Amino acid sequence: MSPEASAAAASHHTLDRLVYMANQIAGFFESQGGGTAGEDTATHLRRYWEPRMRAAIIAHLEAGGAGLDDTARAAVARLEQRAKAG
Repeated sequence: MSPEASAAAASHHTLDRLVYMANQIAGFFESQGGGTAGEDTATHLRRYWEPRMRAAIIAHLEAGGAGLDDTARAAVARLEQRAKAG
């Protein structure tokens, strides 16, 4: 495998992990009830994910957001809005 192909495969795997983790976090907050899962998920991602992780998931959403569930998608959209605002 060429270095470029290897890097692309690693990048794809990393993105798959980010999507998986965002969905897991969103699922946790959905299970808590209260109707604030999107905001709570966005807060968690903002507080605990490093900037390049947040940038990657925002870029993924901008490219269509394949694999993100509705709550995770809403949370990432909130991150994107905050990133653009400030």
